[in-house]
Amino acid sequence: MKRVLIATEKPFAPAATKQIAGILTNAGYEVRLLEKYASKAELLEAVKDVQAIIVRSDVVDREVLNAANALKVVVRAGSGFDTIDVAACKEHGVVVMNTPGQNSNAVAELAIGFMVFMARGNYKGVAGTELKGKTLGIYGCGYIGRRVAKIAQCFGMKVIALDPCITKIGMDTYDIVVADSVNEIFEKSDYVSLHIPSNPSTKKSINFELMSKMPKGATIVNTARKEVIDEEGLKKMLEERPDFKYVTDIAPDCHADLDGKFGFRYYATPKKQGAETAEANVNAGIAAAEQIVAYLEKGDQTFKVTA
Repeated sequence: MKRVLIATEKPFAPAATKQIAGILTNAGYEVRLLEKYASKAELLEAVKDVQAIIVRSDVVDREVLNAANALKVVVRAGSGFDTIDVAACKEHGVVVMNTPGQNSNAVAELAIGFMVFMARGNYKGVAGTELKGKTLGIYGCGYIGRRVAKIAQCFGMKVIALDPCITKIGMDTYDIVVADSVNEIFEKSDYVSLHIPSNPSTKKSINFELMSKMPKGATIVNTARKEVIDEEGLKKMLEERPDFKYVTDIAPDCHADLDGKFGFRYYATPKKQGAETAEANVNAGIAAAEQIVAYLEKGDQTFKVTA
């Protein structure tokens, strides 16, 4: 019997876990559950004889792979997969997949909500501004970025975007202007919504030089990864530009230095919020389970990711 481990330090909602397990059980698999584990040792023990693992933001590194003697596939229930050592997985003959698009609406609604929240001074009774007529720059225009664009357009915002995988022709149907460079995105945008992955080329790429190009009253919304921000540059920007605002659901390492110091211009949620909706929780988990069955039974690698 094939064995599937659902390893989630931050668990799925109970309703989602039930549906995920149902799909796997119906396929004839044994389902094992490891939730809220307190140590890596628990994970290393749990992976020893499973053929598949479903994770959320859990780390699957070389140590985990060395302990997983029977592992064939890891599925990240979500889009970002920087917590998985994809290169090491390839060395071990393990396929890595994600579930793109399943969390897109949840993250997009959060990003737009952040814009309103910051525009209205964190709802603290001060005079704010409107989103209508403002320019939104979307840096990273995949599933989430395109969903953000569609919602923003309903607010009357002009949208420009940049993504290495999009073309001007490809964005015509979305009524999105494609920028020629990262500099253009920041120079022209009242709001920049970040949807780029964390990798060697993007880490600390949002630096002071880039942020300082933004117009007066600008806001950066980060629902991507904290690592893409140059934190020293962020601190300098907030200190030197009293009109600049930053909001995120991934608190930077320097959060303690920023929290409360800049009033309504800086806000970070206590924990990651992008995919924290009942709908996204279920959608991503179900997709992960279905992809595991499709791979183990038919060899379907549609959502395979590479390093």
